[in-house]
Amino acid sequence: MTLQKMEHYLVLTDDIEATRDFYCTALGMKTGFRPPLEFPGYWVYLGDTPCIHIAEWETYTSHSRSLGIPVSERAAGTGPVDHIAFIGAGYKETLARLKNLKIHVDQNIVPDGGPRQLFLEDPNGVKIELNFPPESA
Repeated sequence: MTLQKMEHYLVLTDDIEATRDFYCTALGMKTGFRPPLEFPGYWVYLGDTPCIHIAEWETYTSHSRSLGIPVSERAAGTGPVDHIAFIGAGYKETLARLKNLKIHVDQNIVPDGGPRQLFLEDPNGVKIELNFPPESA
């Protein structure tokens, strides 16, 4: 088997609307098609890819366990996963939008012509890294 691309990651949350709104409003993503699954949630798209799946924690857990599929336990932070990262464009506009939304942002510039980076958290404590090529400043 050869892996071809990253498809999605799942965010379990108690508030699917606030999580959806964060990814759509703060990061400019869009909700799109989601099949009629047996638990509430959203699929959030980057282009044509539904790269973030959002599910309501309790109903997803109940559904998965009924199928014999283990589910991550609630814990502080995101366990062994530190962050997810996206490549972006429009550094100044993105930073201004995040500040306008009162979202705490940490900034970093990677030395030797590396990207400008923004670090923030979604409503569930998932750390997001946004990388902007130097020319998109």
